[in-house]
Amino acid sequence: MKRLLKYLALMVAFATPAAALDLSAMSDDEKDAFGAAVREYLMENPELIIEVIQVLEAKRVADEAQTDRELALAYEDELFNDGYSHISGNADGDIRIVEFIDYRCGYCRKAHPEVKEMVEEDGNISVVYKEYPILGEESVIAARIAITTRNLYGGETYEDMQDALMAFSGSLTEAGIRRLADAVDVDADAILTTMTMDEISNEINRNRVLGNAMAITGTPTFVAEQEMLRGYVPKDQFVSLVDILRKQ
Repeated sequence: MKRLLKYLALMVAFATPAAALDLSAMSDDEKDAFGAAVREYLMENPELIIEVIQVLEAKRVADEAQTDRELALAYEDELFNDGYSHISGNADGDIRIVEFIDYRCGYCRKAHPEVKEMVEEDGNISVVYKEYPILGEESVIAARIAITTRNLYGGETYEDMQDALMAFSGSLTEAGIRRLADAVDVDADAILTTMTMDEISNEINRNRVLGNAMAITGTPTFVAEQEMLRGYVPKDQFVSLVDILRKQ
C-alpha cells in the first residue's frame, strides 16, 4: 500500500500541472524535502519513470489524434468536394478516403497498389487523390503530368498515368515525359504544351495551402472520413480501420 501511495503521488507530480500540486504553498524546507523524497524513490524504482513517460506519450498521441480529427472536420468540404481532384473507386461509397501523394515518394509507391487493391476488393470505398509534390522539382513535374493527363483524357487515363509515374525510375526530362506518354498512349506534345498552364499551377498551390493548414509535412498522408493517417499504412491495418469506421 505504501508503494502504491508513493506511486500515485509521483503520477500527480509528473502528469498534472504544477498548480494542482500547489508547490507555492510549501516552505523552502518542505520543497527540498519533497524533492529529495521524489529523487530517492525514483532512484529506488527507476521503472516508474518509464511508466510515467508511457502515460504522457499515450496522452500526447491521443491529443494529436483529436487535433487531426478537428482538422479533418474543419476542412471536410475542401478535402472531399474540391471540384477538381479525381475520385477513384465507388464515388457513392460509404467510406471516403483522401490521399495526398507525391510520385517520387517511396512510401507512396509502396502504398499505391495496396490502396488500389483494397478499394477494388471492398467495392464501397471512394478515394480522392490530392497531388501534393513536396520532394523537389521532379515531384512538381510529375504532379503536372498527372493533372494534365486527367484534364485532357479523363479519370481512367489519369489512373493509368498514376501507375506509370509510380513505376517510373528515370528523370522527367522531355524525353522521359515522352516515354511516359507513349506508355499510357497519350499525346506527348499535348502534355508538354499544357502542363505549365496556370490552372495546373493553381491546383497544386491550392493543395499546398490545404496541406499546410492541416500540418501535412509528409506523404502519403490519408484522411479516412475524420481519421488522419500520417504515413504509410499496411493494407491489413487500413482494412481494419475501414471496418472500424463502418461501425461508428
